[in-house]
Amino acid sequence: MKRKLTWVLVADGGKARIFECLGIGKGVRQMPGYEETLALPANRDLLDDRPGRGFESFSPMRHSYEAGDPHRSMKQDFARHLADELAVLRDAGSFDYLVLVAPPEFLGNLRSALGAGLASAIVGDLAKDLTHVPTSDIAAHFQGLAPV
Repeated sequence: MKRKLTWVLVADGGKARIFECLGIGKGVRQMPGYEETLALPANRDLLDDRPGRGFESFSPMRHSYEAGDPHRSMKQDFARHLADELAVLRDAGSFDYLVLVAPPEFLGNLRSALGAGLASAIVGDLAKDLTHVPTSDIAAHFQGLAPV
């Protein structure tokens, strides 16, 4: 019988790493080639000084356009990208179960980006930013969520 593989995605809005659970008491290993980083430039580099202005169609009044949050949009795109990549890997049989670890807002972005097939593979989640925790210390955070 084939062993069921559990992967852990540790991500935030700009960085993602994938770990494979090696079994109870054996810890985790970072999957080679499964680390992504998104460059998030400062808002001042993404936005003009002031939002644009426009005229009302029925009066001479002017109003300003609301400037969106480009960082939020980039993070949502990053979450969709990660979900798409994970869906392809799951369909290829690379893993059976998935644990999501991300700060609360990004965890919500990930959950909303998941398709039905990938969502059914999720066995747990942790709303915490662990992207900067060294690989040697990370398994301790997964106790009770994954077989580590």
